[in-house]
Amino acid sequence: MKKVGIVICNYNKEDAVLDCIQSILESKFKDYDLYVVDNGSTDNSVKRIKEKYPSELTLLENSDNLGGSGGFNTGLKEAYKKGYPYLMCVDNDALLDENAVGNLYNFLENHSEVGMAAAKVYHLEAPEYVQQFGQKIDFENFCTEVYYYNEFEDGSMPEYLYVDSVAACSLMVKRSIIDKIGFMPEENFLYWDDTEWCYKCNLAGYKVASVGSAKALHAMGAKNEAVNTFPTYYAWRNWIVFFAKYTKEKNLEKMAETFLGSLFQVTYEGLHTGSQNRTKTVMLAYDDAIHGVMGKAGNNRIFNLDYDDTPFLDLFKGKEKIYLEENQFPGTAELLKELAADNGYNITWVTEPKTNVPVISLCENIFKIEDLSLQKIYIDINRCIFATEEDALDIINYNYSKRSFIYAQKPIFLECIRRLRDSKIGV
Repeated sequence: MKKVGIVICNYNKEDAVLDCIQSILESKFKDYDLYVVDNGSTDNSVKRIKEKYPSELTLLENSDNLGGSGGFNTGLKEAYKKGYPYLMCVDNDALLDENAVGNLYNFLENHSEVGMAAAKVYHLEAPEYVQQFGQKIDFENFCTEVYYYNEFEDGSMPEYLYVDSVAACSLMVKRSIIDKIGFMPEENFLYWDDTEWCYKCNLAGYKVASVGSAKALHAMGAKNEAVNTFPTYYAWRNWIVFFAKYTKEKNLEKMAETFLGSLFQVTYEGLHTGSQNRTKTVMLAYDDAIHGVMGKAGNNRIFNLDYDDTPFLDLFKGKEKIYLEENQFPGTAELLKELAADNGYNITWVTEPKTNVPVISLCENIFKIEDLSLQKIYIDINRCIFATEEDALDIINYNYSKRSFIYAQKPIFLECIRRLRDSKIGV
């Protein structure tokens, strides 16, 4: 019997999964068996895996997409039956260093207090920068914080960290831990499943470690909306449900106010920009969360993106020069410049303020702007624009509208959450 059963979960990434498989096969540690779960892919993944690796792995085929947790569990449960003392999850768009599997195995062997260990993850697109070295679950602000996110690897970081959670993209777990807490929570379908799994490991009295000597590269951007609101639904629903489950009773009111404030922000931004579909998805995710509707998203939950670029293009009309105050928001600055160029506007972006040159100032949130003089145009990272008197009215009314929204929704939120905690999802 081999020591480790490694599971790759794949969905429609035929090129990436072949690279992922190859990186594991090149591991110096050989005491493992490899399982690849194809999660109902509609591309050529299955065909190409069979052609390239006819005997190096066990291929399991799901007829439907069971989500990240369901896909991983297909492989984990199959490997568990074989009796491996360690099981491992690897994302199909991750590449493991040749020492990663062995170093995780040795770390767990030598640390009896640890139940799960994961590789230190670097950006595939920028391998010298850290993507994740474990996460902290923040029960004050009801979010997670990634350690060393986007920091340059200069060799000064700790050898390992004990953390609240790690990403499942390169995670090894002791079989004995699964005996205590079970497999990944499949009801999530996607997102927050690994966070909850790790947190349950900590609750069971075992530490979760992120190990610097085990290195992995991982693609970024899976949670970003590209075509539709698919990732938005799961990210919001499961985020709310996680904190609904694990927040202490004394902090529930604060949690409710925090989430309702975030929900209001999305709603108000959608009203301001005219982008309705993201707002609909988020509010439906919220409704499903507080009523315990889990699993794969139901009908009328995922919508095509409906961002309207017209307000931005109107800003460019008749302008030859614009002074752009980036204010440490280079991504938004680049988006504006690309939008202008792609639509045929030949604008000179000046780097110093000049007389009679309009000013666009970038910010995090236009609804926190105190300057209502209309001497500058403000654009925030969520595509909201403050350029007109009508926009100024939206800003003036923001805080009162927010208080009204929270006041109206808070009793409903708390009643539903307490009902779920007492019955279905309470811990």
